[in-house]
Amino acid sequence: MGGSGIFPFVGREAPVRLRSLNTIRVSAGHQSYDVIVGAGLLDRASELCRERVKGPACAVVSDENVAALYGERVLASLGRGGVRAALFTVAAGEKSKTMQTAETICGQMIGAGLDRSSFVVALGGGMIGDLAGFVAAIYHRGIPCVHVPTTLLAQVDSSIGGKTAVNTGAGKNLIGAWHQPALVVSDVEALGTLPPREFRQGFAEIIKHAVIRDAEMFARLQNFDRGDLETLVCRNVEIKGSVVAADERETTGERALLNFGHTIGHAIERAGDYRDFLHGEAVSLGMVAACEVSVRNAGLPEASRQQIVRTLERFELPTRLPSGFQKDEILRAVRLDKKFTRGEVRFVVVPAIGSATLAKHVTMADIEAALAIL
Repeated sequence: MGGSGIFPFVGREAPVRLRSLNTIRVSAGHQSYDVIVGAGLLDRASELCRERVKGPACAVVSDENVAALYGERVLASLGRGGVRAALFTVAAGEKSKTMQTAETICGQMIGAGLDRSSFVVALGGGMIGDLAGFVAAIYHRGIPCVHVPTTLLAQVDSSIGGKTAVNTGAGKNLIGAWHQPALVVSDVEALGTLPPREFRQGFAEIIKHAVIRDAEMFARLQNFDRGDLETLVCRNVEIKGSVVAADERETTGERALLNFGHTIGHAIERAGDYRDFLHGEAVSLGMVAACEVSVRNAGLPEASRQQIVRTLERFELPTRLPSGFQKDEILRAVRLDKKFTRGEVRFVVVPAIGSATLAKHVTMADIEAALAIL
């Protein structure tokens, strides 16, 4: 499906040249950092890091696919700036996001002579950002991490906010640490080499941001074209950054609104053993279910629910589960979710497009009814 429809540049080298280099400042507690969005930034890694991250050496953590495309470029850039950089790769996919993999990387870093004056570069998508960020959080009790996201999903969402984690057999992201990045470098040219399915999943988080926070952006998505990419990435960074600034560690409930679609989405991922759906695809399905819950519990108009579903479908995201998918497994996984506490689900609902709230009265019966429409 790549190269046609609303994704005409996916799968090609050098898609859309951005008009400018954009720097967005994110404040998180006592720490602030820059998110830099632009074209050709992978070759400027050393220059961009030098002003913001001090350290003579670093570990570049990536997966095998991304490392084959960009690993040498990033190593060469860091080397030109006098940084001794070592590349450590893991197998692509969510299965690598484990304590065992994190321990292996830490051991490799020790073997390479990296100490507390070093830093980590997370080169890849959301899985690598979570894993490498977690490694940075625990290595020598915490060293800086520079995120270099290479997927749309990571650029607009997961690289920002300081959530790092690994999965366990019991669920996703159950072991983790808060560790804000020292810098985020988003080279939009990297999106041109993404497989179409990988690119499309990023729009799940973009649509989520629009539904919970920005009705105007939701309206613009109805006429999205490739020239909107610069504005779209930057706007989503602003949204995520503003929520993080208001509630860095999810103590007020503000940041929890970013979990719209994720309670059921994470459960779908786990029920599919992290193989049937990409994260954004599972979140898309989770949003469809969350919209049904919102109609029942928050007064979301049926017309708005249908508009959200149509928008997901326009970006070629799934809105129905495959025939025969085990919904009982989804319900079991929901009960293991971090948002399921004291027998209650902290569930994000939307009373209208552009607005979200945290509901505590959502029951498992409501979730079962929502799953029935998938």
